[in-house]
Amino acid sequence: MNLMQFMVSIVLFSVLGFGIGFILNMILKTTWFPVVIGVGVVVGALVYQQIVPGIWDSLILGCGMAGTVASGWTIHTLRKKGYRMF
Repeated sequence: MNLMQFMVSIVLFSVLGFGIGFILNMILKTTWFPVVIGVGVVVGALVYQQIVPGIWDSLILGCGMAGTVASGWTIHTLRKKGYRMF
């Protein structure tokens, strides 16, 4: 994997994690449930497929998880300030 692919992957996974987490937070009206789902899916896939990720793959998956955590934090902050989603 070259550097450009790595940088695009980090941005893509972060935005993807944030977007999916934000939508799930609005629909399910929970705050941290998408984070639990995301961690469960990643760990389950790695264990089921018996995959040992390299350092680059781990960084990319970590950025995706950071995006999911950022979506939970954003929803939490918006709800605290009085915004209602659905």
